[in-house]
Amino acid sequence: MDITVLATLILALLVSCMFIYSTWDKMYRQRNLPPGPMPLPIIGSILHIKHGELVKSLNQLREKYGSIYTLYFGSRPVVILAGYQMVKDALIDQADEFSNRGRLPTVDGFFQAHGIILSNGERWKQLRRFTLMTLRNFGMGKRSIEERIQEEAQFLIKELKSHKQSPLNPTNILVQAVSNVICSVVFGNRFDYKNLQFLRLLNLFNDIFQRMSSTWGQVHDLLPEIMDRIPGPHKKINKLLDKLLEFVSERVKMNQETLDAANPRDFIDCFLIKMNQEKKNPNSEFTERNLLMSLIQIFFAGTETVSGTLRHGLLILVKHPEIQEKLHEEIDRVIGDNRCPSIEDRSKMVYTDAVIHEIQRFSDVLPLNVPHAAAKDIKFHGYTIPKGTDVYPLLYCALRDPEYFETPNKFNPNHFLDQKGSFKKEDAFIPFSTGKRICAGEGLAKMELFLFLTTILQNFKLTTKMHLTDSDISPKMTGFGNVPIPYEISFMSR
Repeated sequence: MDITVLATLILALLVSCMFIYSTWDKMYRQRNLPPGPMPLPIIGSILHIKHGELVKSLNQLREKYGSIYTLYFGSRPVVILAGYQMVKDALIDQADEFSNRGRLPTVDGFFQAHGIILSNGERWKQLRRFTLMTLRNFGMGKRSIEERIQEEAQFLIKELKSHKQSPLNPTNILVQAVSNVICSVVFGNRFDYKNLQFLRLLNLFNDIFQRMSSTWGQVHDLLPEIMDRIPGPHKKINKLLDKLLEFVSERVKMNQETLDAANPRDFIDCFLIKMNQEKKNPNSEFTERNLLMSLIQIFFAGTETVSGTLRHGLLILVKHPEIQEKLHEEIDRVIGDNRCPSIEDRSKMVYTDAVIHEIQRFSDVLPLNVPHAAAKDIKFHGYTIPKGTDVYPLLYCALRDPEYFETPNKFNPNHFLDQKGSFKKEDAFIPFSTGKRICAGEGLAKMELFLFLTTILQNFKLTTKMHLTDSDISPKMTGFGNVPIPYEISFMSR
């Protein structure tokens, strides 16, 4: 090619890029969005996010642009809220304006804004009100949620004892135990840990979660316009969700065939009864589709978060045997070894309560929160956030806010104890988020964490041959969640 032609082409390309960039820059500044790095056409701000270090990258941008700033995921702006005060100002002080659910491109095509977690407007309000009431009252059969968790905790202990104190990675066992609580609440029964149907169900969830957390899944959420057109592992997520849908559809069918409206057995029965009550209401959101989508979402929300927190907790306790010893002392004094722990014990176990709170704070299993969106055009801190704009209220920056936690990057139960040793609440402790979109299963998760952890420590001393450092127990981010390092511990009978 003639060098003059080549030079002309290069010059034309540079001029075109400069024109596109300047046009984008002008549009960007006219919108009065919060400040942020200048986005590039097509790829947005993705170059400012280091591979595998999403939270770290967002925290570094906070240092440069402040507690509210704008990134571009492809062509769409995303407002980042960092620090407890900024999150509070949005999710509590302007709760209605920030109450919509934001986009999750990896799964939005499947759920299509159905189900309790990913819906908006009147649909979300009806489903959330029903779910909160059902989980709170839970007049299903003759057993309370607490009894179901206590029962599962005993199956968990039996399974751990079967390994005869040999070192093991507790991940799968904890996932099975927590999932069984959800199964009991949703389906009315638990599964044996070796049940093939149960294992297939958990494998489906794990496969979906791994693909969503992979590099392909992350890039899909950041650049959906591009990734929707590119083949890859992320394209299989919907097919896996279809298999999951087949499973829950079959369970709903079983409930429909054996339903006794006077004696609801589980969440499905309660929903089916509500569907029958509202079948003549044209504005009712109690449809089979919303039931199916809600079931899948409840499983995802309830299994990974609680089991992940427990996995972090056990790792932390083997790193800190002095904390474990104090927990053993309190458990022996308040509960003893002749009965199962109960929720009533929690108010008498100040140190245990503080440790569990600190495990939740430190492990920070959902550091980015689930995205919100502006329900209308919002004036916020002098900026304009247009209706529909995704908003990420970072739980990470709240849970590690130095204004509220003295040693934010270290595990320290004293964050939740006052000088007299009494339990101390902290406003910035929001692992379940806050405001109108606070996790509907918060109460269930708190019960699980307390009952599972105290039952384990009532029966076992946790040890490991690994030489763990402070870095080892710090949560590691994969995808949009934090996970602990792989580890093995021995459960030594007490």
